[in-house]
Amino acid sequence: MSGRFVRSSKYRHVFGRPTRKEQCYDNLRISRNAWDTNLVKVNPRYLSVNWEAGGGGAFAVIPLEERGKLPERIPLFRGHTAVVLDTDWNPFNDELLASGSDDGKVCLWRVPEGFTVTPDVPADDIQDIAPVGKLSGHPKKVGHVLFNPAAENILATASGDFTVKIWDIEAGAAKLTLNLGDIVQSQSWSANGSLLVTTSRDKKLRIWDVRQERPAHEGAGHSGAKNSRSVWLGEHDRIATTGFSKMSDRQLALWDLRSPQLPIDGFKTLDSISGVCMPFWDDGTQCLYLAGRGDGNIRYFELENDKFEYLSEYKSADPQRGIAFMPKRGVNMHDNEVTCAFKTVNDTYIEPISFIVPRRSETFQDDIYPPTTGLKPAMGPSEWLAGKEAIPPKISMGSLYEGEGLKEVTGIEAKPTSNVSSEPEPKAVEPVKKAAEPTPEPTSVVKPAPSMKEQGASMAAMVSKFADEDEAEPVEESSFDEAPKPVERASRSPETVSPSVMASPFLRKDEQFKTQSPVASSSPIASTPGASTPAQSTGPTAAGVSTDAVSREIGAIKELLAEQTKTIASQAQQMQNLTAEIESLKAKLG
Repeated sequence: MSGRFVRSSKYRHVFGRPTRKEQCYDNLRISRNAWDTNLVKVNPRYLSVNWEAGGGGAFAVIPLEERGKLPERIPLFRGHTAVVLDTDWNPFNDELLASGSDDGKVCLWRVPEGFTVTPDVPADDIQDIAPVGKLSGHPKKVGHVLFNPAAENILATASGDFTVKIWDIEAGAAKLTLNLGDIVQSQSWSANGSLLVTTSRDKKLRIWDVRQERPAHEGAGHSGAKNSRSVWLGEHDRIATTGFSKMSDRQLALWDLRSPQLPIDGFKTLDSISGVCMPFWDDGTQCLYLAGRGDGNIRYFELENDKFEYLSEYKSADPQRGIAFMPKRGVNMHDNEVTCAFKTVNDTYIEPISFIVPRRSETFQDDIYPPTTGLKPAMGPSEWLAGKEAIPPKISMGSLYEGEGLKEVTGIEAKPTSNVSSEPEPKAVEPVKKAAEPTPEPTSVVKPAPSMKEQGASMAAMVSKFADEDEAEPVEESSFDEAPKPVERASRSPETVSPSVMASPFLRKDEQFKTQSPVASSSPIASTPGASTPAQSTGPTAAGVSTDAVSREIGAIKELLAEQTKTIASQAQQMQNLTAEIESLKAKLG
């Protein structure tokens, strides 16, 4: 053995698989505008692409199954009078999306039923798609649009007027306005839709209590002059940001929502490449993907114990300017695909990159596909504006794998990293509620739970291993002799046996050992008449007594170890239940 420690992870060997050129989305005219957005957005049915179009702004929508080379003329989504800067799909309706433009307008769109980019009509007769609604309120360009992940029809738009407006698109009006004082570079919602994190040109990181229209935290972010990005890490109270140092090195930082003054373990330097790092979070695998803008690499990390553990890197000679990641319910589980990225190449085509766990895939892999968010929102716009906070219900990935459609999973309130089978139990455990009262529970509880469970499992394995060996050779087993004071045990007398062994029921029951051991300890020679040397003192009677004593001691220690193992397993279960209860309370309290 080399002695080198290798971290255990299901995703250590995840690899990125590119797509052949003929299976890509080719002959595109992707926007060459320099505004820093991802250019591409995707859902399980469609791909939206900012388009290089004359006569006002436009973007294209491409059905995912229509791969290959597109015709020269395709139906575009037109309605803006200037270039389209960003689009976003409604998370609860795969046919609805919003767009922001340099003209200061926000347009709402619906993909027509049976939409295709290759209609069976002459090129001159192809009709463009018109918006179903417009939102006016920003006097300057709208650079970012983002739907709320928990509340239906709530949209955040960031503008060059240094504000973020929160729209109720059902009412067609801006309900809230967040004043930043500078250009917004990125924005990301929390999982329950109550908080919004932004990065801006003034190098500050802000966490907004949106419905109060004020920042819950405002502090220094990355110190470099280039753009920074932020992403909320799913249902965790953690935020990841990418940016630059003063020396223009690319950085990654992890922030704790409860103490956001400084990142956890500081700013981590990635490399010295000049392109912006675009972060994407996969809640199912707890992995963060970083795609470089201007280079062809995508590196990915796993979040473990408040640390990003590097997994691997997908490398390509084809640089990307824009990229989008598929929602979890759209991945190909029959290929063990955990996520899929769609990257732009040379502003002419989009290439899908599948990230795959190398396993046999004849059956559903429930450990890498936990329940995920479906198409049902947690609340309506009026409930959200009234202050409600909730996580959208989860759906079973197994039902999608079997082709049974979207099926909700009830009773799932903990994070996807927890065991689904153990999540409903915490509510029935009384000691958890008593232990949930102390204030420092998040930091003191979350980390020890896995280690306690692993410790209990390893102890159980150790006991079973020793038990097998003891049954085969009960006398000569030496592993237990070294643990509880081996020097004292060598005398084989009750006075020298450890107190824990003396308290064992094995010793209390055995009266014969109590009567024989004083004789053996006080006069070993007298117990074997005719013997005058130490070698002669170990006659058959003494050997039988010593053998019984050692066997009893081993049995007593084994019983103690078994009891300790049960205690550790019980504590681990209680700790796991406590963790789940805390996360449930945190989700309810926001």
